[in-house]
Amino acid sequence: MAMFRETISLTHAGALKAVAAGSARATAIGVPQCLVIVDASGETLASLRMDGARFLSLRTAQAKARTVASVNAATGGMAPDAALCAGIASQGSVTNLPGGLPIRFDGRLAGGIGVGSGTGEHDFDVARAALAAIGADVV
Repeated sequence: MAMFRETISLTHAGALKAVAAGSARATAIGVPQCLVIVDASGETLASLRMDGARFLSLRTAQAKARTVASVNAATGGMAPDAALCAGIASQGSVTNLPGGLPIRFDGRLAGGIGVGSGTGEHDFDVARAALAAIGADVV
């Protein structure tokens, strides 16, 4: 049985590049957004609330990013009953709202991105632009 495992980490430069690309995409589609990048343990590396984005969406963006880092899957796919239970049990730290995507490189989890303040489609669009800018796996 192995006593260690190799991990990868997103650098602060990568996190900032992802946030910049995501905010540029949000500007291009005319939907101000909140963006949060976390590492694989759910700790925030970078965050931004764009001018005009809903201030409470910063909390949901963080919950999306942390949920993704915890489950290594996009948000929005849980069964409604499971999502409600997870949200209550985690005191809002876990969410099923769409807009969270894992940040992976060659299938290895480096963290998560959460985007909020638009529709789920807008949020995912902005998150995917951020992933593309840093060369992360397509989700």
